[in-house]
Amino acid sequence: MRAHYLQHVPFEGLGSIESWLQNAGYEISSTQFFSSEVLPDVEDIDFLVVMGGPMSATDETEYPWLINEKKVIRRAIEAGKPVLGICLGAQLMANAMGGKVFKNPVKEIGWFPVSAVESENTSAFQFPQEIAVFHWHGETFSLPKGAVQIAESKGCKNQAFQIGSNAIGMQFHLETTPLSARAIVENCRNELVEDEYIQSEAEILSAPQERYALINSLMDRVLEYLHAKVGKRGQV
Repeated sequence: MRAHYLQHVPFEGLGSIESWLQNAGYEISSTQFFSSEVLPDVEDIDFLVVMGGPMSATDETEYPWLINEKKVIRRAIEAGKPVLGICLGAQLMANAMGGKVFKNPVKEIGWFPVSAVESENTSAFQFPQEIAVFHWHGETFSLPKGAVQIAESKGCKNQAFQIGSNAIGMQFHLETTPLSARAIVENCRNELVEDEYIQSEAEILSAPQERYALINSLMDRVLEYLHAKVGKRGQV
């Protein structure tokens, strides 16, 4: 099995996802747009992971590779491949499938709770009723046609969605480790201004190890859910 991830900036890598993929037996490859724009043939991969980044999903003039990236994301989703999008990755998924990406009323940066959205379809992924997760985003999206909303927060309505049985997009970062949290703070600390849903650097980095363990465990559950779709097709 081959997992391929799309990385937009050097400081937003796989985090806890890497060890899960390795333990599950995946060979891991990547497209790192800051050094190469070569994208894989969708038929050659079994799992696609789309990481975050500070650019907008609509910045196609400044980052023209976004056009082909979204084409690959759409092909993978329509081919029934497991696809996971995180933050920018979720916005790219939504946009690739026909949703609009736009500024959220507020930025969410730091540790804030998200809540599960109940769906009549019990086969959709089920988030905990409420869990504190790591955020770093200022944009949001409209749900593409056929998508199911599966998480929300007070600061941002569309926190997570699912397309079919094989694709999940999340605005928040369940893959975050203490190391990756420090990396994004060091590279984006200019965004840490006083606001309702923006924590200070000290608040962000003082999170206990147990909090990271909790979100990484939930990330494992998301990956296991999608991994079960490898080689399968179907709609939620």
